Amino acid sequence: MTFLEHLEELRWHLIRGGASVVIFMVVAFLAKGIVVDTILLGPSRIDFWTYQKLCELSHALGTSDAFCVTELPFIIQSRTMTGQFTMHLLVSVVAGLIVAFPYLFWEIWRFIKPGLYPTEAKRARGAVFFVSLLFMMGVAFGYFVVSPLSINFLSNYQMSETILNEIDIASYVKTVTMLVLACALMFQLPMVAFFLSRAGLVTPDIMKTYRRHSVVVILVVGAIITPPDVISQMLLALPIYILYEISILISASVHRRNQRNIEKLREQNLQRYE
Repeated sequence: MTFLEHLEELRWHLIRGGASVVIFMVVAFLAKGIVVDTILLGPSRIDFWTYQKLCELSHALGTSDAFCVTELPFIIQSRTMTGQFTMHLLVSVVAGLIVAFPYLFWEIWRFIKPGLYPTEAKRARGAVFFVSLLFMMGVAFGYFVVSPLSINFLSNYQMSETILNEIDIASYVKTVTMLVLACALMFQLPMVAFFLSRAGLVTPDIMKTYRRHSVVVILVVGAIITPPDVISQMLLALPIYILYEISILISASVHRRNQRNIEKLREQNLQRYE
């Protein structure tokens, strides 16, 4: 195809992917009771699943109510006329993007895949599944781990007892969505390492050499997107570091496979010359 034909093909893939986001966005907007009351505002209530499990863990360890969340001393309010409607739209867009992500990525992959060699397409088989799986794992980790711990810390932190925590709805929504989407993106590290290794831009030796630098970057990222307490930062940084180590193993596997392919090509070329 010509360059313009490629652009036309890409346009239709993006239109179909964007349409799926819009459809799920409309569904999320109409299902306000579930999306807003149950999901979005869930971490703001003490009966949230994560808080209950922390309390059960505390009792199992024999530490009484050390990990139990008994109070979240803040209220959520809207300070602008369009505050609730605007945030409802934002939440619906984010929900639509999360639910439609597997299909959206599949459409993008359908455009990329014909440009790959048959061997490359064969080795990249399952890319849509693993990218979508890691994305959803990141969403779940951000929603059930990072968000409730962050909300618990920030709501209980006070400069002075005379200052009340009356949180604007925009601040609450942006905090939760930022944490969830940030975790979802960071969980793509193994797939990024796979494709960069396939392209020859990254090797396991490079990743091992810069392991210490990566730890610093991970801690900095954890400090940026989590509250300023060590526990929340470590809870975010530890899984990312584990994913980094997994990425090294993936890169090593791809590198060995690349080396074997190079050796096969050399042997074939020698046989031709002979």
